[in-house]
Amino acid sequence: MTISSELRQAFAPTGTLRASINLGNPILANRKPEVPEPFGVSIDLARAFAERLGVGVEFVVFDAAGKSVEALRGEQADIGFFAIDPLRGEGISFTSPYVLIEGSYMVSQNSPLQNNEEVDRAGIRVTVGKGSAYDLFLSRELKAAEIVRAPTSPAVVGVFIEQGLEVAAGVKQQLEADLLRLPGHRLLPGRFMVIQQAMGTPKSRGNEAAEFLTQFVEDMKASGFVAQALQRHGIQGASVAPAA
Repeated sequence: MTISSELRQAFAPTGTLRASINLGNPILANRKPEVPEPFGVSIDLARAFAERLGVGVEFVVFDAAGKSVEALRGEQADIGFFAIDPLRGEGISFTSPYVLIEGSYMVSQNSPLQNNEEVDRAGIRVTVGKGSAYDLFLSRELKAAEIVRAPTSPAVVGVFIEQGLEVAAGVKQQLEADLLRLPGHRLLPGRFMVIQQAMGTPKSRGNEAAEFLTQFVEDMKASGFVAQALQRHGIQGASVAPAA
């Protein structure tokens, strides 16, 4: 595929593709202390996109989704990996989703809550990661329950336990991992939302850039790249989004 110099400049004005990476969602990006660069599905996609453009890649890493979004809005990065949400659309052009992830609730084993519909009632405090996709979603959807915001998504369960709150909300796989080290808790059955993970670029980069990025995501889904990346990184419970 021939890439015009204008398109390459739109995505990499510094000469290098800067990818905003959120470590707050360990399903898509993670880091080991002994390894300097992050790894995961998002990182694989960023490398592949940089290769398609014919430029190098630099990872701009954050511990929370909100910070990662603001970096892209502030032009500190050229692409990012986020859950689609109306509030995030301001200033960012999103692709169609590449991965679907379930959002779940965790409660203590002796909680009277038995299903997701019982959560939204007076006296229930729900812990969320500040600025996360499920924070934005639940802030719109919950009418009676109170939302308590942890600084990051990985900190949700810690805040939930330390403050003796009623519900922790988060990515199902993260909560399942927390259950393994925290006996005496359980997940409510089902899911309260499906998180649509997509790529994004600042709207200032233009319509051609947005369309090119969207086509890249569709190519990566159709070719099996996303499915292979999920398998390679041992990700369970997330699924490849259908073709747009």
